[in-house]
Amino acid sequence: MPESSNGKEEALIVFTPSGKRGSFPIGTKVLDAARHLGVDIDSVCGGRGICGRCQVQPSLGDFPKFNVKSHADHISEFGAKELRYKEKRGMKDGRRLSCSAVIEGDLVIDVPADSQVHKQVVRKRAEVRNIEIDPVVRLHYVEVEEPDMHHPSGDLERVKTALKSQWDIDVTRADLPVLQTLQKALRDGEWKITAAVRYDGELIYVWPGFQGNAYGLAVDIGSTTMSVHLTDLQTGEVVSSVGAMNPQIRFGEDLMSRVSYVMMNPGGEQEMTAAVQETLNFLAGQAATEAGVDLTEILELVLVGNPIMHHLALGINPVELGWAPFALATNSAVELWADEINVRVNPGARAYFLPCVAGHVGADAAAVTLAEGPQYREEITLVVDVGTNAEIVLGNKDRLLACSSPTGPALEGAQISSGQRAANGAIERVRIDPETLEPRFKVIGCDLWSDDDGFELASAKVGVTGICGSGIIEVMAEMFLAGIMSADGIIDGSMAEKSDRIVPEGRTFSYIVRRGEPEIRVTQADVRAIQLAKGALYAGAQLLVDKLGKPVERVVLAGAFGSHIDPKYAMVLGLVPDCDLDKVVSVGNAAGTGARIALLNRKARGEVERLVADIEKIETAVEAKFQDHFVGAMAFPHKTAPYPNLQKVVALPARKTAQDGDDSDGTAGGGRRRRRRRG
Repeated sequence: MPESSNGKEEALIVFTPSGKRGSFPIGTKVLDAARHLGVDIDSVCGGRGICGRCQVQPSLGDFPKFNVKSHADHISEFGAKELRYKEKRGMKDGRRLSCSAVIEGDLVIDVPADSQVHKQVVRKRAEVRNIEIDPVVRLHYVEVEEPDMHHPSGDLERVKTALKSQWDIDVTRADLPVLQTLQKALRDGEWKITAAVRYDGELIYVWPGFQGNAYGLAVDIGSTTMSVHLTDLQTGEVVSSVGAMNPQIRFGEDLMSRVSYVMMNPGGEQEMTAAVQETLNFLAGQAATEAGVDLTEILELVLVGNPIMHHLALGINPVELGWAPFALATNSAVELWADEINVRVNPGARAYFLPCVAGHVGADAAAVTLAEGPQYREEITLVVDVGTNAEIVLGNKDRLLACSSPTGPALEGAQISSGQRAANGAIERVRIDPETLEPRFKVIGCDLWSDDDGFELASAKVGVTGICGSGIIEVMAEMFLAGIMSADGIIDGSMAEKSDRIVPEGRTFSYIVRRGEPEIRVTQADVRAIQLAKGALYAGAQLLVDKLGKPVERVVLAGAFGSHIDPKYAMVLGLVPDCDLDKVVSVGNAAGTGARIALLNRKARGEVERLVADIEKIETAVEAKFQDHFVGAMAFPHKTAPYPNLQKVVALPARKTAQDGDDSDGTAGGGRRRRRRRG
């Protein structure tokens, strides 16, 4: 082995997967060598053998590629710190703590993904990028010099000195909550503390002794439901997810009705703000309790929502969003103390609201775009976040456009006679036999279909309680494909001759999906509600296609509704413009994923702020073509658009229309079809 300048023998060390290499004196700790080379190894305790985050795995054998023979005796035996850690916390076979293991010869050292500072959270879908962990706040364990009569200095100043000498961190600021707890923490911890420090040098909290856990909340404030994902800031793992109905529903089911409530009830915005903030605080506590996490360990929040939810969560009166020109109080990102929105977690925690795109295209749309990344793709991608107000983004790496469309809550199960939110007992899948017109269905919480042996017993626990958004889409698409419903959306009364599931209801007809208690049926009013919703959704998307001048090549369906919808049935009903079905994906709560990305990666915040500034905003309210597209989209799948990609995989029925254009009465269309069959 070569000698170093001080006469000690040196060893060649190669770190994988980075490939970084260098020669170090025998006796050097592996962690010190890694830091010297800039190798990405995590550590909270600063090399004291407490946190266990700096684990590495020596690779043993001959490595001609590196010109290294890496043998077991080239690294020190387990020391007391490692043995203590392995006994108390456990460690995978072959792993070592790099802060304790010492170099005794040439080595190849592998740094596992879970030991890297900027580790990646691997997302399940291959077409989306992974999340690199680089949060805005990190933990640092330090040992602080005790007060000395001969060297007078404040406790905070000595903490600053310790962070500088042990972590090379310059503390730029420490607010009152830190000062109020600092002295007790230092003395309780016997001058050993863990400091939470933001990327800009702000000291936000201290714990006595070693604290290895730091969490954040990714929050999606939907107009119908609210969800909170408690996330480990150091591993990226979601440790608990909780949700609740948005309590503002009692003020109005859709966004405009809530704005109207404020207009007609001075101070109404304060009621709605209090309701949503109270629920946020409750969900934060519930998530922490489920995961066994102390609220002081929650150091950061990232929140997304549509513009009206965004304003109400911040306590901003949303009335200006109720009429043209739909002006936002701000469309920039907002950062504030968490307790300013009455979320009681760590007193130093911040809440970051992603920027809004436009008057009715919110921070949730920005989050979906960040998560799905159409701005990185060649394909023209249509991203639709389906909710009571659909937010739509279209484009690729060259150009992005966005708009909103007032779909209402029907697609999520509201305003439907037997509709409900997606919960245990809700019908989520439906198939109709085209010959007998008999349905079969699946409910959430039961794996069997309704015509399977044992269904009644298997479903008894959850029951059959209603029908959710995905079930509504499927049953209506199946009704259309089976001929029960015309392309104009009329339930054909003449089909009652074929099945007793088609029953009169006033001047129209209904289709019974389930008999018994409760009886679940699809009414003509339900069909109309879905037509209005899907017509608005299609019209917004097609308007963007017109503006871009290029057809849709890929469709991403996001939102609670989008997470369960079958792409085939979405196309059969004409929810979005025609596209190759293999290129249609459902991605679930992408807004929540986008919030989690911004929570775990501080650079993503700058990225989404730049992205929002570059998106072209289209206001559907001033576009004459929107109404034309809306009228055409009332038909299934569309009045004039041919849907060639859909017709490659689905045999669409011959077009049935209501007699003399009268689609207000199910008997009109039914009478015409009855005469045609008899002739």
